[in-house]
Amino acid sequence: MCILSFYKPGITPDLDALRDGAAANPHGHGYAVVADDRIVVGRGLDAEAVITEFAVTRARFADQPALFHSRLATHGIINDQNCHPFAVGGDARTVLAHNGILPEIVHPQLDDPRSDTRVAAEDFLPHEPFGPLDSWAGRARLEAWLAGDKMVLLTVDPRYKHSAYLFNEHHGYWSHEGIWYSNLSHLWRHSPSPARPGEYFTDYCDCCGHVDDERLGPHCTACGFCDHCWREFPHCECDFLTGTDRYGDLSFSDVA
Repeated sequence: MCILSFYKPGITPDLDALRDGAAANPHGHGYAVVADDRIVVGRGLDAEAVITEFAVTRARFADQPALFHSRLATHGIINDQNCHPFAVGGDARTVLAHNGILPEIVHPQLDDPRSDTRVAAEDFLPHEPFGPLDSWAGRARLEAWLAGDKMVLLTVDPRYKHSAYLFNEHHGYWSHEGIWYSNLSHLWRHSPSPARPGEYFTDYCDCCGHVDDERLGPHCTACGFCDHCWREFPHCECDFLTGTDRYGDLSFSDVA
């Protein structure tokens, strides 16, 4: 599923929430902080090290926008290079991070070790397939392409009007502290029934928090999130006819 958080200027990160989000999404972590005329980026597989580094960097540039991302791998191998954020078209002045599974056009080929988001950032989006993101039409086309996915773009490139862009904001959640989260997986330790990928609880959605004790499968009736494979609607990979996911490595034959 991954989790992506966005911080407006002046907003202090909740480090405990970042640690919990990293525990639920353990396949790599990264951050970006706008720092005057550049963007400071850090990434790695050690969650505590990356979070600590982010806290220090964010404190230095607290009056600028920032993002943090923890990954639950779907496409691409698990390594530092596939940790978000990614430079758009190789230009370090603009980076993006994403939560969800992008359309097939940016899925990596069998011999490509990159993730779908990395392919999109490096090969697809630099050509502005949806038009300028500062235009209403360009933004609307990108958000429609993302479907229910969420994306944050930070930039110091002067051709952009703003330094931060949040796409499909309404599919995420603003905390009382003013932090935007792409989902609620940073709360899984504190939920009534904290689930991890492959675990299934019938009464509580670990994505949107909806309580529904009458549903018959792992999909939340409010948002469509799958408590089994931890993918958001409409990207569930589960096959209920066989009792496994599409890749045959997660059995849930005991699910009522």
